[in-house]
Amino acid sequence: MELTGNTILVTGGGSGIGRGLAEAFHRLGNKVIVAGRRKANLADVVQANQGMDSVELDVSNPGSVATVSRELIAKYPRLNVLLNNAGIMLIDDVSKPIEDTALTSEFETNFFGTVRVTSAFIEHLKAQESATILNVSSVLGFVPLAFAALYSATKAGIHSYSMSLRYRLKGTSVEVQEIAPPWVQTELLNSSEEPRAMPLRPFIEETIEALKHPNHEVLVESAKPFRANPGVDESAFFYQMNDSFSQG
Repeated sequence: MELTGNTILVTGGGSGIGRGLAEAFHRLGNKVIVAGRRKANLADVVQANQGMDSVELDVSNPGSVATVSRELIAKYPRLNVLLNNAGIMLIDDVSKPIEDTALTSEFETNFFGTVRVTSAFIEHLKAQESATILNVSSVLGFVPLAFAALYSATKAGIHSYSMSLRYRLKGTSVEVQEIAPPWVQTELLNSSEEPRAMPLRPFIEETIEALKHPNHEVLVESAKPFRANPGVDESAFFYQMNDSFSQG
């Protein structure tokens, strides 16, 4: 994608990776709108970044997506980049009964939210001279974390969905790129000070650098071993990673 001159909507833009990417795009001269459920977080982002806009959006609520998408298309007719980043992560144990609320909440936000928002903007994006959909998945979509099985499954779903979306958009003005982060120091699972996670700033810097190239999948260096793992012998790396978490 072109890194300047865009109008970009960032879901989940009030904190973590979403905020980091929103601020990086803002510094590059793009018009950025951050969206999310927490008004205080959005206000903080806008106050810290003059010229950035915000909008309350709950991607798990079809009514919110429908209303906000209509408002944004009317207000920002040149909107041409959609960054689907909104997500939640819960620890689970799928060897035991799972409460339905825990099951549905992650899929409603992480997977259905991505599909809902994309669906709401897709015809508008196809009408743009050049447009990009950036879907944030995770390396856990390739090598699942057994202690967050549902989250990992939602991210695997986003990877699969992104591939199909990219194929179906062949020949249009819309490109589809997937950002698959490793473990990053954010408030997700209270990881802001986690020494085993990648610091947010270098992750953002590497991701922006990777976006300069026309790759379907946007991977920082530490994410590449996870992406390379799936295959007939994938279990060894999977068990090694999960054992390290259970012992840590």
